[in-house]
Amino acid sequence: MANFYIEKSDITKNIATITGEEAQHISRVLRMKKGDNVTLCDGEGMFYEATLTDFSDKSVTAEITSSRRAETEPEVKLTIFQGVPKNPKLETIVQKLTEIGAVKIVPVDTSRAVAKLDKAAKVDRLRKIAREAAKQSKRGIVPEVCDCVSFKNAVKMAREAELSIIAYEEEVETSLKSALSGKTPKSVSVMIGPEGGFEKEEVAFARENGLVSVTLGKRILRTETAPLAVSAAILFELGEMQ
Repeated sequence: MANFYIEKSDITKNIATITGEEAQHISRVLRMKKGDNVTLCDGEGMFYEATLTDFSDKSVTAEITSSRRAETEPEVKLTIFQGVPKNPKLETIVQKLTEIGAVKIVPVDTSRAVAKLDKAAKVDRLRKIAREAAKQSKRGIVPEVCDCVSFKNAVKMAREAELSIIAYEEEVETSLKSALSGKTPKSVSVMIGPEGGFEKEEVAFARENGLVSVTLGKRILRTETAPLAVSAAILFELGEMQ
């Protein structure tokens, strides 16, 4: 059954009003008709089964027949702080992290970043990619894609999680597995460096603020590989990929 995203505010009692690109897709691309059934998601973890009841130039109306909480969302809230890489790597990272199960993706301006993310249009495109990936993977939410932040602000945001990690290629003592061992955090944040990695001073600042530096193994992962590998490993270790 076709799956479409709406805002929770688009629902009044048992009537949903679908607008924008989703409405156009229903009426002009799929050429659906009154009486056709669809699945709607409010982006906040709820799915609704509905029947299309009316069409206008700018909207489609549907009557909700049942609702259920999404079963596709991990219990642990995973946030990835990603050092801004060259295009189009960040687009791929956002798409794949959405599929894997991250709830928030924060681009970070680091010392060694060779790319910049300073245009609102670029962030809007990333948010659209997250939305499309959420729809494809049947996520119950659309992950939040934040505006780019400074490294220091990223550390302040990251330390709010129950477990805060920074992946560092020069770490030799603490593995990702040992950082997770015996823990059942409800929220985890991970900082990933850009192509050139983190400066030692950045890692020192992160450690001073409570982040745990970990190694991701004996091999150096590319910046677009590391967030995907670490996210999958965390969700697996915490029992979210069974």
